[in-house]
Amino acid sequence: MTVTATATETVKPKPAATVAVKATTTVRTTVTAQAAGDSGGGSGGGTSTYYANCSAARAAGAAPLYQGDPGYRSGLDRDGDWVACEA
Repeated sequence: MTVTATATETVKPKPAATVAVKATTTVRTTVTAQAAGDSGGGSGGGTSTYYANCSAARAAGAAPLYQGDPGYRSGLDRDGDWVACEA
């Protein structure tokens, strides 16, 4: 008598690795309080907004920035046309 045995192994494939990417943008806002009794002359008081770069301004939904807009500064205006962070 002859006996033959056959074994079959089924292997499940492992799922592919998952990579998570987290981007962080920092926007800094400075608020300066006006002293009581101050006439409000000049540019004292109000809110001052600072964007480290145009990517930060775009991420905050503020770009493009025009001269006079909160966060506008000449360092973000590459061509000197008073519009910063243009597309």
